[in-house]
Amino acid sequence: MMLPPFSVVIPCFNEAARIGNTLRATLDYLGEASPQSELIVVNDGSTDATATIARNVFLETRIATRLLENFPNRGKGAAVRSGLLAAQRPIGLFFDADLSTPLGETPKVLEPVANGEVDIAFGSRALDRSLIGLHQPWRREQAGRVFNLLVRVATGLPFWDTQCGFKAFRLDVCLPILEAARVSGFAFDVELLLLAHRAGLRIREIPVRWNHAEGSKVSFFCDSLRMLREVIALRARA
Repeated sequence: MMLPPFSVVIPCFNEAARIGNTLRATLDYLGEASPQSELIVVNDGSTDATATIARNVFLETRIATRLLENFPNRGKGAAVRSGLLAAQRPIGLFFDADLSTPLGETPKVLEPVANGEVDIAFGSRALDRSLIGLHQPWRREQAGRVFNLLVRVATGLPFWDTQCGFKAFRLDVCLPILEAARVSGFAFDVELLLLAHRAGLRIREIPVRWNHAEGSKVSFFCDSLRMLREVIALRARA
């Protein structure tokens, strides 16, 4: 099934161990499903060979590719925004370098945006947990559930999984939101959804397949506290 042209944004921080395989898999997918799409890698101040590997892989493809450099490290939120603001296709899709949501799930979030049904479509692990293949460690999974419950209470957002890194945006209407966002850390998803919700944009949470991948850059304790502080700050600003 052919998909309309879209921009893929992959934020990266010290992903040398897997970025080569991820980029090749993504480029193969785009070559089959949407050859007019583009792939943007945002290297967020990596100190390993992430950027070099990305450049070498880009030499192997005819798909449009770009490598953006954020230096020094500015955070995942800043990296995602940099990529989406640089996108040259009507729809922007970002996902993580670990491909925890399989590429085959792309039509689930892309087509509702392309068909004009919604302005933002994002993957969710919470709506149908039977789609989770390999679960996170129990403590991390429970912490994620608590975090999303706190997000609902603190922001009034009606969603059950704001943190799944698989989100598609209709970029013309989402541009003001991307430009207004300020959170650079892992709670940036919450800010984008909150700004979009308050702007009256059409948002849809969609169940997707998902598998836990080792090598997460999220520190269970420190980053969880940081995300909570960012969410509290969002509520205070609102």
